[in-house]
Amino acid sequence: MKKILLVFILAAQAAGLTAQESESKTLVLTLEDAIRTALSENASVQVADLEIRRTGYARRGTYASLFPQIDGSGAYQRTIKKQVMYMDFDMPGLGGGNSGAGDSGAAESAAAPSRADGFEVGRWNTWSAGISASMPLINAQLWKSLSISDQDVELAVEKARSSRLETVTQVKKAFYSVLLAKEAHEVYKSVYENAVENLELTQKKYNAQRASELDLTRAKTAVANAVPNMYDSANSVDLGLWQLKAVMGVELDTDIDVAGELTDYSGELFEAFEAADDLSGNSTLRQLGIQAGQLANTIRLQQYANIPSLAMAFSYSLNAMTNDFKFSEYKWSPYSYIGFSLNIPIFAGGKRSSAVRQARVQARELDIQRTNTERQLQIAVRQYLGTMDTATKSYSSASSAVETASKAYAIARQSYDVGRSTLTDLNDAQLALTQSRLGVCQAIYSFLSAKSDLEGVIGADFISDNNR
Repeated sequence: MKKILLVFILAAQAAGLTAQESESKTLVLTLEDAIRTALSENASVQVADLEIRRTGYARRGTYASLFPQIDGSGAYQRTIKKQVMYMDFDMPGLGGGNSGAGDSGAAESAAAPSRADGFEVGRWNTWSAGISASMPLINAQLWKSLSISDQDVELAVEKARSSRLETVTQVKKAFYSVLLAKEAHEVYKSVYENAVENLELTQKKYNAQRASELDLTRAKTAVANAVPNMYDSANSVDLGLWQLKAVMGVELDTDIDVAGELTDYSGELFEAFEAADDLSGNSTLRQLGIQAGQLANTIRLQQYANIPSLAMAFSYSLNAMTNDFKFSEYKWSPYSYIGFSLNIPIFAGGKRSSAVRQARVQARELDIQRTNTERQLQIAVRQYLGTMDTATKSYSSASSAVETASKAYAIARQSYDVGRSTLTDLNDAQLALTQSRLGVCQAIYSFLSAKSDLEGVIGADFISDNNR
């Protein structure tokens, strides 16, 4: 018996240690922890940061157009068949007349090509190497394109801010959804436990012939009805945690849990929310404003196409033509120049004026889109404010209902214990209590969800670890 008892004690200790290790592996996150993790691990945030880097490189490439473009070159050419040159006059040694008397003159005339045959020019190997440079001196279009590239970076930064704001909103709503699911699970779990207690009490009364078989059947039915709700609520908690992990950008196998309860945020329902109608921080409107500036610069860019441009060019090269590969004996001939080129636009068939009109139409379209977007955002703000106000009123009503329903359930339970009320009365009291408790949780969640959306719409900034 002592050995068996020792084995049970050791097994219990091992089970306790295993449970403690399982709990220690669970990462309990606060809302701030979840937001901080998402801002560093979320995929959309990382892509937005890379987009900022990409546009930064593109801007550097545009600014590089202001500096001289220097290129080196080298070439080798092997002649397969030399060119033949023809002359319309005789040259000494090329034939076309008598250069002397006797056999020597006849031999020379026979060996030299005639005027009609021509003669080969050039050598078999041609080598060249050089360096060239060009630089714009006056180019209004290029200067204006620099402003547009700066606005590209600014737009990418604003899009990254939009991604962060959207991520924060998604994390908040996912976090609150998990809290709501956990609260609902606790409510349905308590309903199940109460149903089990009522079944045990009814079973005892039935055995003592103080309760009817109908009451016993109803008690069993209440337990059976409570089981699916409890399992569904537990599954909702798991789904909410998976959604939170997906938004945060962490592995789905990571064991996490959320800290706190929905009631911890009930104080926010009665806090004044200022600057709700200020849309100056809305990221969508900011992006449209930057795009409007880009279109304005694009119009000027197209207009500057009518302005002359001036560029400078320089080149220096070395050339050598030989029939062999004795590099040390090569004679290199240098060639260099510096020049200026002036481009004066005169006529392009109306292409430049059409481009200006096109950019102006796009600017008008963007202005209409901005007005409509601002109108839709104002509607969304009023909707969120209305939801928050309704949730606040519902919370106050549901809180009062919870107190009343709790007292009613306690009275119904005592009355049922002494046989002064039926099981139906007790079940009705339990249902009212359940609905009121869920109503409190739903009111808090509705307020927090609407507030998160509202903060995302007005562009409420967040503070990171380095106070940025």
